[in-house]
Amino acid sequence: MSSFRKWWGSRRVSPSPPLQETYTLGDFSIDDYRPIKVICIGAGFSGILCAIRLRQKVPNIDLKIYEKADGIGGTWRANKYPGAACDVPAPAYQFSFEAESQWSELFATGPEILANMERVVDKHKIRQYFHFQHELTHAKWDQGSGKWTVRIRHDGSEFEESCDVLLLCIGSLSRWHWPDIDGLKDFGGTLVHSAQWNVGDSAWEDGVKDWGDKTVGIIGNGSSGIQIAAAVHPKVKRMVNYARAKTWISPSFGTSATVTQLGREMPEGDRSFTDAEREKLSDPAVFKEFRHAIEQEMNSFHSLIIRDSELQKLFKETFIASMTKETASKPSLLEKILPQWSVFCRRLTPCAGYLKALCADNTTYETTPIKRVTPTGIELADGRHDSLDVLVCATGFDVSYHYPFDVVGRNGLTLNQRWSPYAEAYMSLAVDGFPNMFLVYGPGSGLNTATILVLLENQVQYVAKAVKKIQRERLRSMEAKKEATADWTEHRKAYFPKTVYMDECNSWYKAADGTVVGLWPGSALHAIRALAEPRWEDYEYERIDKTSNRLHWLGSGETVNERTGTGDLAWYLNSPDVPPIPED
Repeated sequence: MSSFRKWWGSRRVSPSPPLQETYTLGDFSIDDYRPIKVICIGAGFSGILCAIRLRQKVPNIDLKIYEKADGIGGTWRANKYPGAACDVPAPAYQFSFEAESQWSELFATGPEILANMERVVDKHKIRQYFHFQHELTHAKWDQGSGKWTVRIRHDGSEFEESCDVLLLCIGSLSRWHWPDIDGLKDFGGTLVHSAQWNVGDSAWEDGVKDWGDKTVGIIGNGSSGIQIAAAVHPKVKRMVNYARAKTWISPSFGTSATVTQLGREMPEGDRSFTDAEREKLSDPAVFKEFRHAIEQEMNSFHSLIIRDSELQKLFKETFIASMTKETASKPSLLEKILPQWSVFCRRLTPCAGYLKALCADNTTYETTPIKRVTPTGIELADGRHDSLDVLVCATGFDVSYHYPFDVVGRNGLTLNQRWSPYAEAYMSLAVDGFPNMFLVYGPGSGLNTATILVLLENQVQYVAKAVKKIQRERLRSMEAKKEATADWTEHRKAYFPKTVYMDECNSWYKAADGTVVGLWPGSALHAIRALAEPRWEDYEYERIDKTSNRLHWLGSGETVNERTGTGDLAWYLNSPDVPPIPED
């Protein structure tokens, strides 16, 4: 008996399950969508898309878009430098649901692109969502309320506001910086940065009209430096282009559609549409076919970024031949500028006129490192000094994804801390530890052989689905799983070694340790397929309602129209998905 008592007293007894209250249905209809507030930061292409699609896709939404500049446009409002233009054909550089056909030239200028963005905003009547000269200074996730609190600076003061979902549409090329060169601020002439072109208040041509007797120095041979040099060279006495690295100067590509659709090859120096061509393209059917041909060609270039592919070899041979021909009058230039790394390791910028400008007698292409800037010019590492009247810094942007404000997620972790040593986001859209926050054109969003807008559209469509899921399923929070983010990073790292991006070139795509941060691991078409059907199982969720039943959002068993006796009770017949009949 004593042995039995000993066994009985020492046995492990499973605790009784806690008593639960009887489950009750929600007192709401399945489509009785709760109010949801979304704050978006940025009014470039991404912010415009968010305004259009969120209004369309998410019912009962309170949407605000804060932009630090004085208008929409993002990079196309900020970059007013000479020669600023699109590096892909303009007919394809617009939203898929837009069909602007009346472009002045194939590669449209910055002001023309900005004007088209303004037209789209007015057409879709979304201007009321934008609040300009409102700058984000701080954002913090509050676990208690399940909301984001943002701090916004406007007109010299700051205010706070909360929201259910925070969208960062800031972009990767929005935070410019001066180059780190000794003596830069001591320069006594005209000093200007490509991303803050403040030479004159009107068109750039007016700002440089008095440069005819000036010596102008341009630091940088990236896209902005190339375009500026080509544009201002005819208007100055002498030009010096300072370049640290070699680069490919490409002829325009994605242009064979002009031959097949318009019946002519556009010469490299003049890509303007004639009046007759614009009249022809004003026919919606003709323009649709023309644009389709352009995007079809652009989307056929993906193998170009694969190292040693046949297309990569072909393009390299074509570029060498083109650059050799363009520099024939100054043979020594080719050796200075022609790189050894693969085509597309660094972003290409088609720019007719750049090599012509470098070959001119009044131009120097200087590859000797800069030692310092003096009050009268630039001193080089070998002791030579160039006297300058104007110094243009075309030195790019901060592409570290480290923002000049704190975004604070769970447990006090800031986004800048999370993104050290480099930025990463699940599917380029969401970050573990930062609930109810999504990115558009965040890390890993770049494309090199197609228009970026096709990816942005699909990212915004994904975000709209996520916001609606949070709203419909009465979720307190939705957060990318840490292991899902790790798997995404692992997949990206496995993709890029076969590409040209691992060549030794100086590119904003890569972090300091060589990790490719800025690009999507695949083609534009790959991105469209990947984003079309979100994997909701890759997220963690918390519910608003205090119940363990994950299907509580199903509500009372009826729809709003049934409960109120209003609306269409047979809406499913309005646009049925009619299956095609197989042919015999």
